[in-house]
Order: sequence, then structure tokens, then C-alpha cells
Amino acid sequence: MEKYIINGGNKLYGTMRVQTAKNAVLPILAAAVLTDGKVRLLDIPRITDVKNMVKILSCLGCDAVYEGENLTIDSSVADCYEIPSELAHELRSSVFLLGSVISRFHTAKIAYPGGCDIGLRPVDLHLTGLKRLGVEITEENGYIICKCDKLCGNEIMLDCPSVGATENIMLAAVKAEGTTVIQNAAREPEIEDLQRFLNRMGARVCGAGSGTIIIEGVKSLGGCEYHPIADRIEAGTFLVAAAMCGGEVTLEGASAENISSLLHKLRENGCKIRINGDKISLESHRRLTSVKSIETQPYPGFPTDLQAQFTALCCICRGHSIITENLFETRFKYAPELRKMGADITVINRNAFIRGVEKFKGATVVAHDLRGGAALVLAALAAEGRSEILDISHIDRGYGAFEYKLRSLGADIVRVSV
Repeated sequence: MEKYIINGGNKLYGTMRVQTAKNAVLPILAAAVLTDGKVRLLDIPRITDVKNMVKILSCLGCDAVYEGENLTIDSSVADCYEIPSELAHELRSSVFLLGSVISRFHTAKIAYPGGCDIGLRPVDLHLTGLKRLGVEITEENGYIICKCDKLCGNEIMLDCPSVGATENIMLAAVKAEGTTVIQNAAREPEIEDLQRFLNRMGARVCGAGSGTIIIEGVKSLGGCEYHPIADRIEAGTFLVAAAMCGGEVTLEGASAENISSLLHKLRENGCKIRINGDKISLESHRRLTSVKSIETQPYPGFPTDLQAQFTALCCICRGHSIITENLFETRFKYAPELRKMGADITVINRNAFIRGVEKFKGATVVAHDLRGGAALVLAALAAEGRSEILDISHIDRGYGAFEYKLRSLGADIVRVSV
């Protein structure tokens, strides 16, 4: 087990390049199962979630090899349709493989997926969509078992715009007979990226980024080379860090459009933000003003994956804030940890009521999930004194070389074994 030791109070200055998006890479890795050709993915971060997905691909029989920061996957030798339970429990995104594995083998078996404990995230929408494509689904002893003679296109209306269900249905439908139409589809940039990757392999998908996605089934897909989009959540995390600590940070390779809801709120806080192509610069040299209220929403609304980081910022702003979490019911598990650092935050149901304090105080706190853990790191960077962040394996799931990037900007942070 490892932890971070952080001496807070340093301002952040400098430039860093944003990593490739975890939430784009994982469904793209699942999509690689659909082709008998080789797929070469560029600039893939070696974060825990990606490593676990690569392990799953290897268990399915795929060859997956890193060459520097690039990852080559050969699925031509894939010969297994069962996703190991120990890996499925570690990685929520293993559920994406249902669509691609059922398309490849006409059968699939997976244990119920795990990941961060941030509330109920039922896979009902995934399974309902697959059933509409002709998949028979049974559940036995904690496993989901899918079988079909063939996949047939159909019209699918999602009860809510689930990112995972939208992507899973896309993966199952690309080689189905006929046309599939997904209504009330999620609109996240990562879904557009999956569409671009599938079409690069020879699929016929259109409409991603809107509420209606149309997939015309094709008989086969080929290999390709592809560079997934930049990680908007990592970009947002570092911008919030600069806002909390003060200083001036420039991100390269970022998309301002993909985090426009965050940039709007940071300007409302009092940050100075400049955008020049794929560069975003933020300046913060004084105590910021609270945003009165914010609610997480599906894209293009404020992202739930930046809620914890932004809440940490609000805790040291001047004034009061109300943060409402609409997507996951237990995503405020980090709030008691922030209170150990001096935050005045009260959580009632899905709302956090915040009275801004002047500073955080250093403390020993525990990361309970990926984004909550990142928020604790940011709080410690802005705090007065020394902090320890325990159980940082959660943070490693989504942030590559986190402490090195922060140190390059002037933070005093080290990783040590416990």
C-alpha cells in the first residue's frame, strides 16, 4: 500500500500536457475485440484501469503489447468469451466488453463489474439494449451470461442517457444485421471518440454527440491506428488545482469545448482563463468567490467526475455554495475527510452545503474513490501544513504520473510505501 505526503501552500506555475482520456480508452480497448486485424493505439496512459482492461483482453486470448506509450492489440487469436471475475470486480468498465464479446463469439460470460464505490450503477440499461438486439440473458451465481444465434439491428430507447449503455449497444450493433437506432443516447465526447474509432475500422456509425445514434451493421472490421482524445477530467482537475493553490498553469492538448461548463464556473469564481487553440491557461492570485449553486448533469452539463474537485475549491472560497449530485447517490464520501482538514461542509441526501473557510489545515485522510481521492490531494496542496493521503490506489485508476505532474508545477508531493 502507498500514500501521498504533501506539504501544502505552494503556488503552481508551469505547463503540462493532458493525458489521453481514460473514459475514451476503455471502450476503445473493448472495441478492439471486434476486429481480426491489429489495432495500434497511441499515447495510452499506464493507469490501473487501462492495465486491468489489457489483462482482460489477454485473458480473452488477445495479444496486447506496449511499445513505449503506444499499445498494439491483436485480436485475431482471441478464443475465450469469459471475462474473469477477479478482473471484472476490479474494473467497472469491463461491462463494455459484453457488447463486443457477444458480437465476436455470440456468447459472453461476465461477473457483475466493480470499480469505485460511488453508489448504485445498475447494468439494466445495458442488458435491456442487448436484448433488443436479440441477445438472451440469464443471471447465475453473480454472473451475467449472454447468448444469441445472431445480432439483429433494432430501435432502442434508453430510459436515461447512460454513457456505458450507449457505448455497449454501439459495440454490439456495429456487426449486427440491419440498422440500429439508439434514442436518448448519451452525448459525451468519449462517445464521439468511440464512433470515430469504429468508423476508422470500417463501421458505419453516425450521430454520436447528439441524442440519436444510427448504426448500420457491417460484416467485418479491419485494423487501424488511432489516437484517442485528451482527458477532460484530468484537464479539469489540474485547472481546479491551480485555482485552489494560486499561480498560473497552462494545459496543452486540452479541449476547452469539452470542459466549457467547468470553465464557466471557474470564471464565475474569479479565475482568469485564456484559450489559444488546444492550450488553456488559468491564473489565480487571490481568494476566490463561491459559486452559489451547481448541479451535476449529463454532458454538456457539469460533469459528475469533476464534482468532488470543484467542491474542494468551494470549501475555501469566500461565501456559501450548494453542490447537488444528480447522477450518483453516494458520491460525497470524501466530505468527512475534507472536514478533517477544516472544511465547513454538510451533506444531506444529494446536496452538500458549504460555508467557505479561509484555508484547509493539513491532516491525514483516506481516499475512498478515484475523484474523491483527487479532491483530497487538491485540498492538501492548498492546505497549511502537512497532509497524508492514504489508499491512493483509487487515484492511480485514473491519473497517470499524478505526483510527477504536480511536482513539475511546483507542488511538494511524494509517494511513499506504507
